[in-house]
Amino acid sequence: MRTAREAALQILIKVAEAGAYSNLQLNQVLQEANLSRQDAALATELVYGTIQHRRLLDYRLAALVTKGFHKLNPWVLQLLRMSAYQMLCLDRIPPHAIVNEAVQIAKRRGHAGISGMVNGVLRNMERRRDELRGQVAAEDPIQRIGITYSYPDWLVERWVQAYGEREAETICAAGNEPPSASLRVNRLRLSREELQQQLAQSGYSAEASKLAPDGIVIKGGGNLALADGYAEGLWSLQDESSMLVAAVCAPEPGSAVLDCCAAPGGKAAHLAERMNDRGRIVANDVHEHKRQLIERQASRLGLHIIEAVTGDAAGLSARYPAGSFDLVLLDAPCSGLGVIRRKPEIKWTKSPEDIAAIAELQRRLLAEAAKLVRPGGTLVYSTCTIEREENEGQIAAFLDSHAEFALDCDWPEPVLLPLQAAGAAAEPFRGEAQLLPQHFDSDGFYIARLKRQAIGQAE
Repeated sequence: MRTAREAALQILIKVAEAGAYSNLQLNQVLQEANLSRQDAALATELVYGTIQHRRLLDYRLAALVTKGFHKLNPWVLQLLRMSAYQMLCLDRIPPHAIVNEAVQIAKRRGHAGISGMVNGVLRNMERRRDELRGQVAAEDPIQRIGITYSYPDWLVERWVQAYGEREAETICAAGNEPPSASLRVNRLRLSREELQQQLAQSGYSAEASKLAPDGIVIKGGGNLALADGYAEGLWSLQDESSMLVAAVCAPEPGSAVLDCCAAPGGKAAHLAERMNDRGRIVANDVHEHKRQLIERQASRLGLHIIEAVTGDAAGLSARYPAGSFDLVLLDAPCSGLGVIRRKPEIKWTKSPEDIAAIAELQRRLLAEAAKLVRPGGTLVYSTCTIEREENEGQIAAFLDSHAEFALDCDWPEPVLLPLQAAGAAAEPFRGEAQLLPQHFDSDGFYIARLKRQAIGQAE
């Protein structure tokens, strides 16, 4: 891995062959490769861009590879995809440099026949570059959107049915944009304004989030987890949409809170910060090794009320008395289709069957979480997906079978106003909101806040 392209190719091969997560592989390989900051940035762009635009790249390459496109050696296919991404989707890299580097990699990895084929395909692509950068000719709108933005047809069709053709196309386009960097101020240590000033003095471009009351958006900040302020517990890295969950929970200091699926602990820590580190938060996760992540998160931020525990969220009612928590948060396992810009391989690894299976698990977890909410207490359900089967449909089915719960329309005003301005909350507001990735240039996220009737309250 002597160059950025060789490092990127190694990551692409692992993601394709082993089903590895692109972000985790990227971190690992970049540490091993010891690239310059500029080359690391190029490798990152090549990995995400190649995965994001895979279908379009294959569509263009298939017209140039005369025989056996789908029988290519996996590493050769990834090399061609990565090179085609640079040729067709980027402007700053000279085409001859793209071709030469790809040929050199092919020579080192393969033999003369492979390098000759790679050279011929990419030289042909260079000659037809303007043509191949043109619009996709497809009469079927599902295929046109799917090929243009590189999404599987089944997913485009679901989104067209749910949101309409124009909105579905906007969702697909937004999913290919680079993710923004944002951090959450630790309000127990300093105010958002004070942290903005500190970041500006350190050379960062820092703006207050228009969506999250505790959020700051950073541009060109590099790896913020390596900055001193992170280690000192002044902030946490978190997407703006995800920060809304704790704001919607609006926990009171001194209350008893359960976070059912808490790892790695970001939302539990945010709840503790909003509670002024007073009360009790049980942060549960099914994996023992993730309990340590929650504990480290709390320790870094100087929080003392978080009790990290290990257990299956589907069995929490056997561990804790019924109605023993003022607030229960179920940040449910989901398809993750709202975070495609951060994990683009999700587009190619999920299926309709996956969504159905996840929705069934969510139903069980939601029913279990409801048992632990005290009368008069709050249940918050959230996901990082935009699938209605996992979101609005899930809550509607839950309310049909749990008459003691109702959607809570009384969200805190600082949260509600930006949602309504973006059209992410229904009018009149009914206690749930679906954020799409284009609304605030953040992750797609769904949040619902429900209240359990107090004892004696009429049904």
